Amino acid sequence: MRSSPTRWRARSGRPPHARASWPQRVRTDPTDAEELMSAITFVVETLLSLALFVVLARLLLQWTRADFRNPLCQAVVRITNPLILPLRRVLPPIGKLDTASVIAVLMVAVLDVACIFALHGVGFPPPLLWLRAVLGEIARTLLWTYLSAIFLYALLSLIAPGGYSPLQSVLGTVCEPVLRPIRRLIPAVAGLDLSPLWAIIAIQAVLILMR
Repeated sequence: MRSSPTRWRARSGRPPHARASWPQRVRTDPTDAEELMSAITFVVETLLSLALFVVLARLLLQWTRADFRNPLCQAVVRITNPLILPLRRVLPPIGKLDTASVIAVLMVAVLDVACIFALHGVGFPPPLLWLRAVLGEIARTLLWTYLSAIFLYALLSLIAPGGYSPLQSVLGTVCEPVLRPIRRLIPAVAGLDLSPLWAIIAIQAVLILMR
């Protein structure tokens, strides 16, 4: 039996045609906030990792005495100058060591670790744990930098052997101090230089041990 509109209004308190006009209650899924927090954490960690990579790259370029007339070196210098130059006014170089670049690497690494702890809800750790986390972050970034640089250097050497490009020049300057000792221990096989392969394997093994 079909109920009449009058009886329906008595039960619900509002007519049938007004049902769609009433505002619906919005239900908030708790996973939405978690996904938003995960996205924010990813963006912040990525930006800080890139900042640490660039500052560490400048220190490596100075350590390997790269040609700073190279466009890539000039780009790294221009990006890091806003942080390095103010530090250099109060931290003069010690011999060939650019103390301003070293302190800049430490500062960015400390900021990186602090943001990671804060975003993951971890309280302020003991000083030794904090120091271990900072040094571990620097070491991992350094190893990943060399892993990527050696891979690109070997790839460019296979694609264009004997060629020249600004990228290949910088990679050669940075990678040769690592590859040269390996070449002394493991000679080329049939004219094929396997030192990049052994270097990549060794770096990957160290990264696994640092997990």
